[in-house]
Amino acid sequence: MITAPLLEIAVLALGMVILMTEAFVGKINKRVLAFAAIVGLAIVLLASFFVAPSPSPSYATGFWNFYAADRLAMFFKQFALVTTIFVLIMTIDYGPVVRSSFPGATPQAGLGEFVALPLFTCAGLMYLVSAIDFVFIFVALELVTVSFYVLVSFTRRNPMTLEAGTKYLVLSALSTAFLVYGIAWIFGATGQTNLHRLTAALANAGGDSGAALLGMVFVLVALGFKIAAVPFQIWVPDVYQGAPTPATAYLSVGSKAAGFVVLIRVLQPFMNLPQTQRLIFVIALLTLIYGNLAALPQTNLKRLLAYSSIAHAGYLLIGVVCFDVRAITFYLVAYLLMTLLSFAVLMIVAQQTGEEISDFDGLAKRSPFLAFAMLIGMVSLAGVPFTAGFLGKFYIFYTAVLQRQIALVVVGVITVGCGFYYYLKVVRAMYWQSDSKTEVIPVNGLSRVAISALVVATIWLGVYPQPILDVLRH
Repeated sequence: MITAPLLEIAVLALGMVILMTEAFVGKINKRVLAFAAIVGLAIVLLASFFVAPSPSPSYATGFWNFYAADRLAMFFKQFALVTTIFVLIMTIDYGPVVRSSFPGATPQAGLGEFVALPLFTCAGLMYLVSAIDFVFIFVALELVTVSFYVLVSFTRRNPMTLEAGTKYLVLSALSTAFLVYGIAWIFGATGQTNLHRLTAALANAGGDSGAALLGMVFVLVALGFKIAAVPFQIWVPDVYQGAPTPATAYLSVGSKAAGFVVLIRVLQPFMNLPQTQRLIFVIALLTLIYGNLAALPQTNLKRLLAYSSIAHAGYLLIGVVCFDVRAITFYLVAYLLMTLLSFAVLMIVAQQTGEEISDFDGLAKRSPFLAFAMLIGMVSLAGVPFTAGFLGKFYIFYTAVLQRQIALVVVGVITVGCGFYYYLKVVRAMYWQSDSKTEVIPVNGLSRVAISALVVATIWLGVYPQPILDVLRH
């Protein structure tokens, strides 16, 4: 019988094997390590379907009382594994850029570490979605963050990458300080770090809910950095633009998804307090407005996707205000598909031309396959019907209407209109702008399969969403 903790142990062991092989086996094609990592994660993903989720996180007892293996945790473990597999496929294409950042070294220098780091990040994300104790949340979050430090600044000879790494390091360290300070306040007020015992402690009329609420605000600040919510989003545009593209994609999808799962778990004991809902309401409103308006004038596609990431955090926060886990889950799955699809195409095109939207001019003539894939990614991000992005927004707005959050729905619908403008700028460049470039952009077989799978899944979930909606029904 496979138990849930074995999944993380397997991913960590795989990461160590890849790292040790890279360090001590000299005559090996480093691309083989990437393929080995992909196969290893695929096996772990398959094994995860044979783990029976616990009916409730509160069933965790004894030594494992900090760890949940409920349906939510198991689903997002699989989410982290799928994300990492796609990111590793992207790293294979990104190999030439990694090698160019190590001048004078061996032809495949750095590639092994660049493959191993996402595995450690994946293990951290898997631990994070199972964490039901503040101490374990902190440890798992640090494993994820430290791995991202290195990934973001990996091509460190690039000045923009170095700047991105420095900003991410400083602001992540600041968010960690807020997290620890918030945990200290909550523990001081309730005497608990376990989230389920914390619920009981807050229900006790003798508890100091004011001090615990202050601690929750500090924790919310820390998680606001991770999910890129306003006003904690200042690091996002520069880090997204400067980091290696696979790291940007991973940061955009994996970190955000795990951050929202932790946010759901942490807020659950506090959602009965009216101050909590009002605070999330204000943050959601500001995030929606800032993310969409700041994306309007962008000409660099990576920066546009960075501000887009902030905007989508706003839509997800509407789901948090309504505390609808199924709507949030579906939106995160849709966001995974359309964001990874957009970054995969961006990475391939950027190595040939550049990251500006103008570099996509005439892409439909140079590579109809990549242009169609980016078209699907953009229209799904915008929320065009028959795509996963449309249904993701629909379910979020539907649950907000049911709970009479009319202000959030009105602002959300208006900002969706802004999204149509800046996403369709990319479509216009690909299909309507003429360009003098005529060279064909090559796409290797594995990337073509991965991009095709993302396109099919984006359209399929936009037509038939039931499989994802059924996951958390029970």
